[in-house]
Amino acid sequence: MTAEFGTQAVLSILVNLFFIGMTFWILQAVHIEKIIKKNHIVQARLLYIFLSVAIGYSVSNFFLDYLLWAQRLHFLFQ
Repeated sequence: MTAEFGTQAVLSILVNLFFIGMTFWILQAVHIEKIIKKNHIVQARLLYIFLSVAIGYSVSNFFLDYLLWAQRLHFLFQ
């Protein structure tokens, strides 16, 4: 039972990092610089990071919830 929790924790960490990284990569295609004041480079980078974490975390939670629901479907037919 505890090994299952450990496996689930590792999977959750990896999925979260993957989707946060993917979101950061995707956000690089958006020109947020056009709406940020000039010479506010640090704030623009932090905005990219915060948006990446917020969006990536939400997407990874959806993915992990969907995976959990799919694993529990077999209980419906027992």
